[in-house]
Amino acid sequence: MSKLTVLTLIPNAGDRLARCLESVPWADSLFCVVDPKTSDGSDEVARRYTERVVVHEYVNAANQRNWALPQITTEWTLVLDADEWVSDELAARIRQIIQDPASLDGYDIKRLSYFFGKLILHCGWHRDYNLRLFRTEKGRYLEQRVHSRVVVEGAVGRIDEVMYHDTYRTFEEYFTTFQRFTTWGAQDAYDKGKRARLVDVTIRPLLRFFKMYVIRRGFLDGYHGAVLCGLGAFSVFTKYAKLWNLARVNREPS
Repeated sequence: MSKLTVLTLIPNAGDRLARCLESVPWADSLFCVVDPKTSDGSDEVARRYTERVVVHEYVNAANQRNWALPQITTEWTLVLDADEWVSDELAARIRQIIQDPASLDGYDIKRLSYFFGKLILHCGWHRDYNLRLFRTEKGRYLEQRVHSRVVVEGAVGRIDEVMYHDTYRTFEEYFTTFQRFTTWGAQDAYDKGKRARLVDVTIRPLLRFFKMYVIRRGFLDGYHGAVLCGLGAFSVFTKYAKLWNLARVNREPS
């Protein structure tokens, strides 16, 4: 019988972690990797659900997961963030997959997200699929600072049963992550040889807003959708402004 480990990275998420871990009581193992900077008792919350809680220096999510994966001995791994949880329908589908000898090597899972307490059904967020379930020996994360994805050696399928994501509840939460991700995104782009053009800090943010708000019908999510689309555009502007600044401080010609 195939077994599965749920891998969860633990930041300051004590108000959400219990719901995450309580959604996977059927898993054979829980492996929680704690950021040593965690200070809100999230590690103690994790220990209520599993003895396998370890502290490891956090560089970025990809690095943390790649450190953890070789220590997982089950055939399958399900990666969950501390602010995510599995629906009953998804749990049943995952259990079916891991027991089927004909299953593929990895699966993209549909994710629906809450923003400031509202479930977002447009803005492009309704089409959010993440590769989170895979045969442990087949998957490794790309070494990049932000939005890294797992690469699976083999065939990948899709699961339409839903996982949920309780994303930003306040502007303070949003801008804490925003600052880190735009900086990392700019650095990743710079390291790959990309440089900011004038169009990137003028037209590209406007196109992001238009795509999210009009094409992806973000207006149907009301004020939440308008704010989300505006912040999405601002994040694009900020990332490219930071990319421009990297070249400037390194005295590259504009």
